[in-house]
Amino acid sequence: MSLIPLRPLLEASMKYGFGQGAFNVNAVAQAKAAIEVHEMFRSAAILQGADLANGFMGGNTDFIHATLEDKKIGARNIAGAVKKYAQTAAIPVVLHLDHGRDFDSCVAAIEGGYTSVMIDGSFLPFDENVELTREVVKYAHARGVSVEGELGVLAGVEDHVFAASSTYTNPLSAVEFFQKTGVDALAISYGTMHGASKGKNVKLRKEIPVAIRECMNHLGIFGALVSHGSSTVPGYIVDEINALGGELADTHGISIEQLKAAIRCGINKINVDTDIRLAVTRNMKELFAARPKLRTSPSVGGIYELLEKKKDQFDPRVFLPPIMDTVMYGVVEDEDRAAIVDCIERGVKEVVGTLIVEFGSFGKAPLVEQVSLEEMAERYRKAGI
Repeated sequence: MSLIPLRPLLEASMKYGFGQGAFNVNAVAQAKAAIEVHEMFRSAAILQGADLANGFMGGNTDFIHATLEDKKIGARNIAGAVKKYAQTAAIPVVLHLDHGRDFDSCVAAIEGGYTSVMIDGSFLPFDENVELTREVVKYAHARGVSVEGELGVLAGVEDHVFAASSTYTNPLSAVEFFQKTGVDALAISYGTMHGASKGKNVKLRKEIPVAIRECMNHLGIFGALVSHGSSTVPGYIVDEINALGGELADTHGISIEQLKAAIRCGINKINVDTDIRLAVTRNMKELFAARPKLRTSPSVGGIYELLEKKKDQFDPRVFLPPIMDTVMYGVVEDEDRAAIVDCIERGVKEVVGTLIVEFGSFGKAPLVEQVSLEEMAERYRKAGI
């Protein structure tokens, strides 16, 4: 199937009451594996490229300082990979920009082939956030591309996103934000946190999405609610990494039980990134432990050196620069690289498959309408948004 915008998938999630995971990908192999496991479970898929993931996929391994040109190249690379595997899959697939930093980043993603974008203006005063988001909505909707905004601040660290503490989303402000911007979805702050160190015993304030949803229903306004910073940080994976020489500490996730309860309270889209990073890193550590000869491989030995040097890290992007052509283009030149690609794919499938089942999107793909960007643009035009 061809890629679809986010809006039809959100509509199905709201109508049929299931949660839809949205999973970040930073390599061709991750995109392939994510689509395959969604297809296996008959679930529609939301694959996300973060703003800085585009920089990384554009060849800048110092992705924190990626340029707009890097992001343009990376957006095309991610979109090319997702389209390649989506076109032969029997499920709808959305390619969504996560945490677009500014208008130009969103434009770069759309021009590169993304079918949905997030503009993160949560760091701005409310009126400025509205103005920026509305500008992106106007540009994106004219092209059939869906838009997610953000209101409220999540604590934690993930790529360029950093805040020491949370600012919970005001439900009344959320309703006003939907009304003034026309966004399809809104990421809210209700207790989740970015990164692997979310704090022990995090309690989600489920009354926030409940209040927003009730107000939206009374006013007849469409709008999906998004949970960022929702990785579960599986303890067994952290323990396995540390048993293999890792030095991860103070790692805590959001419990699956709380996330499932949040779905029942009005959360539709649930973003997950850290869990995948952890599973892929664990798999690579296991590979080098089981096959010591790979540690000196001309092809992948550099990955082992980085794993040993940066034992307190778990983001595969830290370790994969020695094989950037494999990351960016899916080039697998030898058996040693194939072994690393296998680590990546198995890590993605382990995490994503589990959460497809837990969030309830399995078997729901046929419920999602196949809508082209051209058709969606016409629907937006007729609706005046």
